[in-house]
Amino acid sequence: MVKKIYFCQNCGYETYKWLGRCPACESWNTFVEEKVLAKGKAVFGEVEPVGISKILTGETDRFSTGFGELDRVLGGGIVAGSLILLGGDPGIGKSTLLLQLAGKVGQKQKVLYVSGEESPAQIKLRAERLNISGEIDLLPHTNVAEIEEVAVKGGYELIIVDSIQTMYLPELGSAPGTVTQVRESAGRFMRLSKEKNKTIFLIGHVTKDGYLAGPRVMEHMVDVVLYLEGERHNTFRLLRSVKNRFGSTNELGIFEMVGEGLKEVSNPSEFFISLDRQHDCIGSAVVVSLEGSRPFLVEVQALVAPTGFGTPRRVATGFDYNRFVLLLAVLEKKLGFRMSVHDAYLNVVGGLKISEPAADLGVLLAVVSSFREEPLPNDGVFLGEIGLTGEIRPVLGVDKRLREAERLGFKKAFLPKQSINFKTEMEITTFANLKEAIFKLFSI
Repeated sequence: MVKKIYFCQNCGYETYKWLGRCPACESWNTFVEEKVLAKGKAVFGEVEPVGISKILTGETDRFSTGFGELDRVLGGGIVAGSLILLGGDPGIGKSTLLLQLAGKVGQKQKVLYVSGEESPAQIKLRAERLNISGEIDLLPHTNVAEIEEVAVKGGYELIIVDSIQTMYLPELGSAPGTVTQVRESAGRFMRLSKEKNKTIFLIGHVTKDGYLAGPRVMEHMVDVVLYLEGERHNTFRLLRSVKNRFGSTNELGIFEMVGEGLKEVSNPSEFFISLDRQHDCIGSAVVVSLEGSRPFLVEVQALVAPTGFGTPRRVATGFDYNRFVLLLAVLEKKLGFRMSVHDAYLNVVGGLKISEPAADLGVLLAVVSSFREEPLPNDGVFLGEIGLTGEIRPVLGVDKRLREAERLGFKKAFLPKQSINFKTEMEITTFANLKEAIFKLFSI
């Protein structure tokens, strides 16, 4: 018997009638109707628990992707038998990254590339452009049951599915891409990966809001959720992990899109700042960001101009807008800068996004530099979190940050009063609060 059920496209909540607002995730207009076959009687087999002390693990549980950046984000490589979901905007490079990965892994393991969006000839053309040398078996199919049979019979160790939204199970009776199809298809791939120890990558589409399309339960099923980010007009791509059962979610992988595909950027500091900083620049400051265990230098630029409207404009690109507004309020309240009659613009160079508070000091000093038309030292880096009272608070990993700055030739460091546990030839200047920093750096 077929019955109608309404699913929330955002979280997968089920109901027998249409609702305007989801009671689970409180999203509006997210319910879609689907026809579901009545369930038959369940058949249970014999199952036995296994003591955790009897389970053996070893170094062979992980294998390299061939990309140092991707290995870093995954926590040291791929865990065999894991299910990994990769999301990103259309055209950002998801298929390119995984096709290159398939080529590298295919030199040592059997790889199956399942495509529901491209023909084998199209994939072959892309593989030739990317100079892929490893052996890859292509399967242009969307029936999950048949894909599962091919994967098991062929003895494939790595399976790439492009994309999960094109997969379907015929017994469900609904179209590919619907909530039920995506959820059940992901569930079948999850069982395949765990029961047969197959490593599976699923490519997922994203919505216009930047979230993975399909039911939210899919993200709970998988072991790892990766996002490939970047601007279409920019060549850099950032790979982040928002869920990782086998490693940290704080690591960041950086790639550059070139004619031969995605190329690793192992030393990002040299790409995101100009190492030839011979002249002081008004409104510019270099901060040292720490993504997981990886420090890299990035330039922030600020522009302050008198407003032509009743309400001043605030624009922040690559930096949290609400935090930027908060810092400007501290600047006006504690130091008397009339930001309420000035527009303020902030840009993080290179298309990067900074989310940690250690960049606060550099951001505010860049704003003051533009406001007063006075440059900051071109050979210095800035570290420090700004509190609402105007104090400059210590930051984590200061030793690691300063080593990176010194390696790239910076001579000065401006930071809060905190201990430094390594010898450095850099000239260290410390501040207790924002007022002290501004009086030392500007002619006030």
